[in-house]
Amino acid sequence: MDCGSEHGAAAPQGLLLIEDCLDAEGGVELPPGTTLISLIERNIANVGDAVAYRFLDYARSEGNAVEVTWAQFGVRLRAIAARVQRFAGEGDRVAILAPQGIDYVAGFYAAIKAGTIAVPLFAPELPGHAERLQTALRDSRPAAVLTTANAKGAVESFLAGLPDLGKPQLIVIDRIPDSAGELYVPVELGIDRVSHLQYTSGATRPPVGVEITHRAVGTNLVQMILSIDLLDRNTHGVSWLPLYHDMGLSMIGFPAVYGGHSTLMSPTAFVRRPLRWIQALSTGSKQGRVVTAAPNFAYEWTAQRGLPAPGDDVDLRNVVLIIGSEPVSIDAIRTFNKAFAPYGLPRTAFKPSYGIAEATLMIATIDSSAEASVVYLDRGQLSAGHAVRVAADAPNAVAQVSCGRVARSLWAVIVDPESGSELPDGEVGEIWLQGNNVGRGYWGLPDETRLAFGATLRSRLADGSHAEGSTAGRPWLRTGDLGVYLDGEIYVTGRIADLITIAGRDHYPQDIEATVAEASPMVRRGYVTAFCVPDGREQRLVVIAERAAGTSREDPQPAIEAIGKAVSHRHGVPVSDVRFLPAGGIPRTTSGKLARRACRAQYLGGTLGAH
Repeated sequence: MDCGSEHGAAAPQGLLLIEDCLDAEGGVELPPGTTLISLIERNIANVGDAVAYRFLDYARSEGNAVEVTWAQFGVRLRAIAARVQRFAGEGDRVAILAPQGIDYVAGFYAAIKAGTIAVPLFAPELPGHAERLQTALRDSRPAAVLTTANAKGAVESFLAGLPDLGKPQLIVIDRIPDSAGELYVPVELGIDRVSHLQYTSGATRPPVGVEITHRAVGTNLVQMILSIDLLDRNTHGVSWLPLYHDMGLSMIGFPAVYGGHSTLMSPTAFVRRPLRWIQALSTGSKQGRVVTAAPNFAYEWTAQRGLPAPGDDVDLRNVVLIIGSEPVSIDAIRTFNKAFAPYGLPRTAFKPSYGIAEATLMIATIDSSAEASVVYLDRGQLSAGHAVRVAADAPNAVAQVSCGRVARSLWAVIVDPESGSELPDGEVGEIWLQGNNVGRGYWGLPDETRLAFGATLRSRLADGSHAEGSTAGRPWLRTGDLGVYLDGEIYVTGRIADLITIAGRDHYPQDIEATVAEASPMVRRGYVTAFCVPDGREQRLVVIAERAAGTSREDPQPAIEAIGKAVSHRHGVPVSDVRFLPAGGIPRTTSGKLARRACRAQYLGGTLGAH
């Protein structure tokens, strides 16, 4: 995607231009026949010798870089797709159970090129997530499974434990010769066909597969490029995010659209040494603009453990940092900004964003020239559904980070979920969406699809409606997220499923968790979950916290008392139980977020901390 006249050198002839993707009114409208595969084929034809993907492999040596050009990538796709076609027909599902790397990227796109539906998952060795993998495989029932030679044994053993799947054909990506491509049979891919199933992270319920069409993914990539101003062809991506995660997939989607490249590494490589991420960003920043994305915890972790050594040549002047996947933490932004400002990180680098798998990914972000901003709202009023501003130092102040403006050609309304009526600005309600980037539904779940993707907006505001320009009679997507508009910008306050309701009052778990983190130095910052459990007819509050480094031998009782006192004082709720676990004790989603639902289930089942 390029805007040559505005952003330096013109695009090579034949690449997609931003104007190609807009209608006369400036709305996003993809050219006929645009699919992920047609975009890649444009790149092969026009910038075939340019690098498409680079993988920094830390398993063998420190940052051994494996690169593939668009032309080489095209050869691999054709060979893998031909092999897939031997065992899976059009519309069959093909799962990718492989480690992070270029083979994974090639397997994902090749499954789509073959005319099948790609199901990006993960190799079974990902600790603690066997149940999620089983759920996704049983749900999608793949005809074939793509893996690598290194992961083949683990995948075979895992599949052997699922006899109800039948016997999907195991295809080893890195053992397919390029010559296999001679047998590839071209497939006509319609723009409204499902390209892949995106399984949700499982933070608030069991994972479900969102049907993402070519139109949805193409539209959302264009929306991101416009919103984050990635029109310069000299913009590249750096990502350690899992490729089975919606943001991880989007980071390999950018290059497909505009012929650039992305540098990838594994999540494990990042977690073990977050400086690797910073070094990769610095390398990209020296060449042009570089964009990356991560949730709150990653920025906090990097500020703690990823600082360069004195004298390291680190340059972050051209970095764009997307932060999202949960209510954005202003503390995470401030901590990272302070740590990396000496390396040229601009105040405008952070882009707080809101996105969900059901909308392919991105819904809203702040302007490209804007700094991250925060408002302070009255805690009691917010719990009652009203956004009332207070001073930052007010005792009842809750910080809320703006996620900016909704993407072009996407409509987001704040709705009373009971009545289906749009709420005015300043009132908290469920966020509903309409636009071509919204997925088609949940795979194999017609009732859940109707409920989530088939909502009817019963009434709109007479003045200032955020549904202005939307399609009348077209259904809306219920996101399950709570939000509010203030001064034209959207703020995400939390998830309906996570709300803690005690004695008739709603409380946001992240708000209580922040209080817990401040209450005692024994709490590992960012690693707290709060939830309620039934106690007869009442609900009671439970807090689970991981211990901070160096506190494993300390008596937790003073910390437990301090937490109870702080929560009771600030939120007016008694804490019935506080548990401390060692670092890593709280279950995570596959994207690294704390999994409150799983934590609560383990607590109720008596297995929390037993693993």
